[in-house]
Amino acid sequence: RTFLIGEKPDAIINIIGGTNLERNLYLTTQLTELGIPVIIAVNMMDLVRKNGEELNIDRLSKDTGCKVVEISALKGEGIDQLIQRAVAIAKSRKNIQPAHKFDGCVEHAIAHIEESIEPTVGHAGLRWAAVKVFERDERAIQEMHLDSSVLDHVEGHIVDCEKAFDDDAESIITGQRYDYIAKVIQTCVKKK
Repeated sequence: RTFLIGEKPDAIINIIGGTNLERNLYLTTQLTELGIPVIIAVNMMDLVRKNGEELNIDRLSKDTGCKVVEISALKGEGIDQLIQRAVAIAKSRKNIQPAHKFDGCVEHAIAHIEESIEPTVGHAGLRWAAVKVFERDERAIQEMHLDSSVLDHVEGHIVDCEKAFDDDAESIITGQRYDYIAKVIQTCVKKK
């Protein structure tokens, strides 16, 4: 996390296991919030096919907002294509916007947090920083050097969401990420 935020790489290759998309796409949602271009390499595609499943790569790309390449690291398949696409994405220098959105009041709170912290944090990685403030991630907040008056100002929006969902902020974000991932899997994966 420190490297991604501090060094701001040109692109991220996010290697995920095709046999357990739900767990692996959670990290993808977090990475896309950084604004850094992400290419997803779906590994173990040979096992996915062997299990009788089909993965719609074009739909996965559309739903995640990332380029997607099928690979099999064990067999060395798709690696050259992955490298070529990663280099092309890195050279494009285009920041990305995450494809996933949170429910109404959460999205409203995050937008308000973004507006409040942008003078201190800057635009790069602003979405990620706002989500961390929403989650009350102590380490991330400390690294942002936010004034306590800013945190006090946005706290009311966070509390309103917690009341609306009857849950704590971090659990709200986690739950909504998994809801989004479930929808992605439902549209992208066909089982026998």
